Parts: sequence; C-alpha cells; structure tokens
Amino acid sequence: MQENAPVYESVDHPRHYNEHPFCECIDVIEHFTYNIGAVIKYLWRAGLKPETSDIEDLRKAAWYLQREIERLEEERS
Repeated sequence: MQENAPVYESVDHPRHYNEHPFCECIDVIEHFTYNIGAVIKYLWRAGLKPETSDIEDLRKAAWYLQREIERLEEERS
C-alpha cells in the first residue's frame, strides 16, 4: 500500500452508502422488510462500490424484488 494512500472503509459508514448527500442508506432501509431493504440498498449503491459493477448490483436488486413478490404472492394465496 502506498504511504498516505486513502484507506477504503468497508464496514463503518462505507463511502458507497454515503454518496447521497441527504442521508445514509441504512437510515432508509431499516424501515422496510429485509427484501425491500436489499432492493433499495443495491439500487442505492449501483455502480458506487469499488470492484462491483452497476449491472451486478441491479441484478441483485431484481433478485430480491422477485423474491419479495413471490413471498407476498404465497402469503396472500
């Protein structure tokens, strides 16, 4: 590692969760079910997390959304 190189914080307030100026992602997602929170999280950080593509994040969001749709359909049948 280069001396004085910025260290990427991946646990405590990671940069990819703080890119939006009005609040941190966790402040929003904790008010939703797990699946919907995951959808929001992956949309929120799409293309912002180092070494993760925006397409991968969008696919993950779609996966959690489909899982929530299936959960609700089963719950209501």
